[in-house]
Amino acid sequence: QQFAIAQVQEGPQYLLSSLRVQNSVAIDIHAMKNDMIHRLTEYFEGLSSSVQFSILACGVFFFFGVHNLLQEAIMSIPGFNFGVMLGFLEVLGVTICSFIERNFVMKETGRVAPLSAYPLLTGCLMVSSSFSNLALNYINFPTKVVFRSCKLIPTMVVASILHKKVFSTVEYILAVCVSLGLVLFAAADWQVAPSFHPIGLAFVSLSVCGDAILPNAQEKLFQNGSSRLEVTFYTNIFTLVAMTITTLISGDLIGMIVFARTSRLLCMYIGIYTFIAYVAISVHMTVVKKYGGVAAVLVATGRKGMTLILSFLLFPKAFSWLYVAGGTLVLGGLLLNSLWKMEKKKGNVDPPQVDGHSHNHEHHSPRHLDIEHSGLEQRPLLHPENGRSPNLNHSHDQ
Repeated sequence: QQFAIAQVQEGPQYLLSSLRVQNSVAIDIHAMKNDMIHRLTEYFEGLSSSVQFSILACGVFFFFGVHNLLQEAIMSIPGFNFGVMLGFLEVLGVTICSFIERNFVMKETGRVAPLSAYPLLTGCLMVSSSFSNLALNYINFPTKVVFRSCKLIPTMVVASILHKKVFSTVEYILAVCVSLGLVLFAAADWQVAPSFHPIGLAFVSLSVCGDAILPNAQEKLFQNGSSRLEVTFYTNIFTLVAMTITTLISGDLIGMIVFARTSRLLCMYIGIYTFIAYVAISVHMTVVKKYGGVAAVLVATGRKGMTLILSFLLFPKAFSWLYVAGGTLVLGGLLLNSLWKMEKKKGNVDPPQVDGHSHNHEHHSPRHLDIEHSGLEQRPLLHPENGRSPNLNHSHDQ
């Protein structure tokens, strides 16, 4: 009895002691984790520049490649006719990841932009994400990739009509090459793809128009002091709510859930697909920050070419040489156009001032780089004056 009474009396002390031990273990694990991350970062930074670039480029190819292959693999599952839900999953992944990064990594609180600033962004993102993935029900995957790469054309059209902007002869020639490549690619799809329907081209074209408007609308929020993560999170959370409502009404959300319960493989695909795009974009933006726009454009063009080649190799489909000709014209035209713009920016550096300081035009205005990936778009790229990191936004092409 005395022993039992002693145990009861000392119970709270044992409990407190146990809690202290658990807290100590948790702190030790957290410290070990931070130390490991610090060591890995130091090791990576200690590598030569060429080795770092090779590792990052391989990361871009790998993560984007996995994302793109998963997208086509999901659409290839017999009976899966819920293309719009791929956009929903991407928005869901970006919302969760940006929330975690904003609250637990960057420790951001509050909101700068008013909620009234987000309906336009939400509408553009919904159009971009929903229509681009819905198009997969009517056109094949490579055609979607090529069309999603071509924001150049609607951007030039809008600038010419609204702002009376005149482009250089080189830019007009490259735009014609890209347009011709799109025509050839669409013609090949028309000839050989049994599921082809012109409405698929209309859907993917609408998504590109949404993509062209979205970054310009976001840029106003950045100029007013909103952070990358704030704009990313609020744009995607409102889009997620809207897409949840629309997919519930259309029956796609319930239909996909019911269908997924019959396929363990589909559940695995969906789990990886939902989050891997955020990882891919993060790796790509590391390339941009460390090696600049030219290297990023070359890597982006290479991964798009890889996506097209892997699509034909891993998911056999009818082949036409029009695909090769069209893809070469489109990707080549876009690559040359990006390099041409960068070369023009270098030539627009202001001459040195009397005080001896040179003022780079690029320092005072955001650099832009379109990273299309079916719902994730990065723009503006960097604001050197306030140290903001690139925008991670949901608007991907492959």
